[in-house]
Amino acid sequence: MCLAIPGKIVNKFEADGVQMGKIDFDGITKNICLAYVPDIKIGEYALVHVGFAIEKLDEKTALETLQIFREMGVLEEELGATTEAQGVQNEISARVS
Repeated sequence: MCLAIPGKIVNKFEADGVQMGKIDFDGITKNICLAYVPDIKIGEYALVHVGFAIEKLDEKTALETLQIFREMGVLEEELGATTEAQGVQNEISARVS
């Protein structure tokens, strides 16, 4: 699948002249390009697709969408990452095996 995922802006910075942000996707953080939503503020939510914030979302819509994705089990699949707790659990499992 290739879904757009809502995330919360937790930091904004510039890299090579491009507006970027650290985005929290339900515990998974990624650096994302904010060029298409230049007026977005820290604490607000954006819809993110393939590394780009493409639209600002209200908090209610963002949280509802995240809940649906959680229930479907697609967040980690879409983000290609694990939460810190899952990463630690995987590391422990690998050592025990």
